Amino acid sequence: MIIVTGANGFVGRALCAHFLRIGRPFRAIVRRHAPGTELDSHHHAVEDLATTPDAELDELFAGAAAIVHLAGRAHVADDGAPDSEALYHRANVVATARLAQSAVRVGVARFVFASTAKVNGEASTSGRPFDPDDTPSPQGAYACSKHEAERVLLAACAGTATAPIVLRLPLVYGPGVKANFLTLMDEVASGRALPLGAVRNRRSLLFVGNLVEAIDAALVASPAPAGVHFLADAEPVSVPDLVRAIATALGVKARLVRVPVPLLQLGGRMLGKGSVVNRLTLSMEVDASSFGAATGWRPRYSLAQGLAVTGGWWRTRHAL
Repeated sequence: MIIVTGANGFVGRALCAHFLRIGRPFRAIVRRHAPGTELDSHHHAVEDLATTPDAELDELFAGAAAIVHLAGRAHVADDGAPDSEALYHRANVVATARLAQSAVRVGVARFVFASTAKVNGEASTSGRPFDPDDTPSPQGAYACSKHEAERVLLAACAGTATAPIVLRLPLVYGPGVKANFLTLMDEVASGRALPLGAVRNRRSLLFVGNLVEAIDAALVASPAPAGVHFLADAEPVSVPDLVRAIATALGVKARLVRVPVPLLQLGGRMLGKGSVVNRLTLSMEVDASSFGAATGWRPRYSLAQGLAVTGGWWRTRHAL
């Protein structure tokens, strides 16, 4: 049996649906039950993983072959809020540490942890993708909390029978996506001109269908792919090409205006949107080869295929 935390989230729902399709036994850990869904019979409600008693965690995890830890506090716009560091630490570090310690106590064989490419920094150097051997350079409370969560997981599992598998993820997209990617889809669909035509960057993305198959590969590969790995779709994409691909998936025309990148970045800083503009103009490319070598995983879906599925979901959502 596989334990999945954060099972009600974007990735968690996709992973549990994948497990249902292939017949892999799992238990979905959620904050609250969601009656009436096909996953309801698999749900187990845990209000707060950071404070659940050890005995309850041990009972929950006993007999499990693996834990896939997806729960946590996601990157949000108030990253600079006075209490953000404490909130991220509690949700991402304390909870991960307690789950890892319980996994070790009851002999869970594998612990798969969904981390972020932001552990390596906010931008990669042109022609030099992030790789697992790079010195971490997290910026902001979210990335720092994920880095610390990796550290406590690796420390808890060191010298034990539990293999820690850390997956550093770039932006994940697919049906149910939220935040920045959904905003970009909405902007492309609106027909408004986007001032991104002059951008020349390389961004790694990850379709959720590729991600769930990678997680499954991490669960069954022999030996276990312990350590830190990146995941990504097969090819990085520039933001202008991404806009064009989204437009194709939505059946609309891409409208791109060429504005010099330094001018875009200056405008972003002046409007307090510097981090948003940087995500659109800078590169963040990752090297997923170590995971492929360890597991045999290769991303099944291309960007066009992933966006076609995502675009279908978007159109259904907007038809309601």
